[in-house]
Amino acid sequence: MEQGRSRTAPPPAAGPFAGVPAQAARGEAVPAAAPAGGRAGVRGEGARGEHVHAEQEYSAYGGRCGAPAPVPAPRLPQRHSVRGQVLDALRKALVSGELTPGEVYSGPALGERFGVSATPVREAMQQLALEGAVEVVPNRGFRVTSRTARDLAELAEVRALLEVPVLLRLARTVPAARWDGLRPLAEAACVAAATGDRALYAEADRAFHRALLGLAGNRQLVAVADELHRRAQWPTAHGRPHRAADLVADAAEHHALLAALAAHDVERTEALVRGHFAGAE
Repeated sequence: MEQGRSRTAPPPAAGPFAGVPAQAARGEAVPAAAPAGGRAGVRGEGARGEHVHAEQEYSAYGGRCGAPAPVPAPRLPQRHSVRGQVLDALRKALVSGELTPGEVYSGPALGERFGVSATPVREAMQQLALEGAVEVVPNRGFRVTSRTARDLAELAEVRALLEVPVLLRLARTVPAARWDGLRPLAEAACVAAATGDRALYAEADRAFHRALLGLAGNRQLVAVADELHRRAQWPTAHGRPHRAADLVADAAEHHALLAALAAHDVERTEALVRGHFAGAE
């Protein structure tokens, strides 16, 4: 480098990968920035990402023996997976329709488009291939899977087989107050739907359903159902354009379902759940 010449940082990348640090262009894991006001040094355990116990323990009611609670200690740096960031961004691009069903995308092209190297893109695409969202095209890249109305109907049937019996049991046994605790998530889904952002609504929609099934206390059930739900959110090749009104109508069904569950109305609960799954797109 020539002496005296200033170095200018390149402009940030656009698209869903905007904000990924510069190390992402090399496919490296990126350490999180230290919080403002944090300590100048971190002990060796923290530098390696190991757990470091606080020197003092305080009660949840305002500090030791009623003393004022101290300012929380700064969080230790964490390492974020670039591959995980890329995977999340690609999933959002799939749901939003930015990645078109039937089209082929190469790792280098997507990497250049979103400001990261091809390596984490290929790794993320391999995961999406395992999930059925894309398929490998030798020497070309990855083709976004084209799904049909039959695919959606089959997913709805499987989701109903898995979730309906559980929700009917919960409708008979869970007190109404427990269902009221899920209303903020239902409202958050309504807010997301009103924006018309399909990817944003998809996240809020799945968060509500995870909490719904979480009352059954079966983590494996929640994980399997969430994966099926994710697949049901991928758009079809020739589906009609998604409107904000469609998302708002779908979100409104969450409130109706909570009302039926709180009332222990088993028949209404089953009808709403099956209709909700059949209408999901």
